[in-house]
Amino acid sequence: MSGRLAGKVAIITGAGQGIGAAIAEAYARENARVVMAEKNEQTGAAVARKLGNAGADAMFIATDVASIASVDRMVIETLQRFGRIDILVANAGVNVFAEPLKLSDDDWKRCFSVDLDGVWYSIRAVLPQMCAQHNGSVIVMASVHSFQIIPGCFPYPVAKHGLIGMVRALGVQYAAQGVRVNAIAPGYIETERALEHWATFPDPQAERARIADMHPPKRIGNPQEVAMTAVFLGSDEAPFINATSIVIDGGRSVLYHE
Repeated sequence: MSGRLAGKVAIITGAGQGIGAAIAEAYARENARVVMAEKNEQTGAAVARKLGNAGADAMFIATDVASIASVDRMVIETLQRFGRIDILVANAGVNVFAEPLKLSDDDWKRCFSVDLDGVWYSIRAVLPQMCAQHNGSVIVMASVHSFQIIPGCFPYPVAKHGLIGMVRALGVQYAAQGVRVNAIAPGYIETERALEHWATFPDPQAERARIADMHPPKRIGNPQEVAMTAVFLGSDEAPFINATSIVIDGGRSVLYHE
């Protein structure tokens, strides 16, 4: 079997659409055995079925990353099927944007239960197996919000800033046991969520064009471009990359803004 991820077992949370689905498809093309860990049973099963029909060794596990029991079950079922875990892509997340003093306690908890706690639960659940194998790659889906503040987006960037601290701390803690922990920080990517957001404007295409013009390449990124970075970090091509993050935003975050 050939492929950059041949023989590896990968769990991808939030794999039912967008970046997560693109990563699952890219991993399958590189001959990984892929687990779609997704809360939405309809979309998660559909991606697994699509990959299976294309010849991939893929399975769907209904998973709510905000639930410790659900995450633990995800790992148990993966090990029962495949016997090992080589890659975790902690991709599941929710967008929670509000004016701080108008933010409800429930929305605060919803943001952190998925965007921070859910990532930790997922990593904690796979670490024992990866340490026992003395090999593993954890890839956390952070964001440009992990480094920069955009007004009106609270508390999302608070959780995403926390992910960078988690990646750095765990990457250092477990490096000697063969586990690498890194983050990918996408900027504006054309996902289903982006399309839904543009649809709220009177002229969706004008809004899309406005966003594209903000980027040095004069276009918006696509999920496949994020997925190929996840392939690289999950492969044996990145053995000394650890406790760091890779920003994928076309260079927008380094622009000088007056």
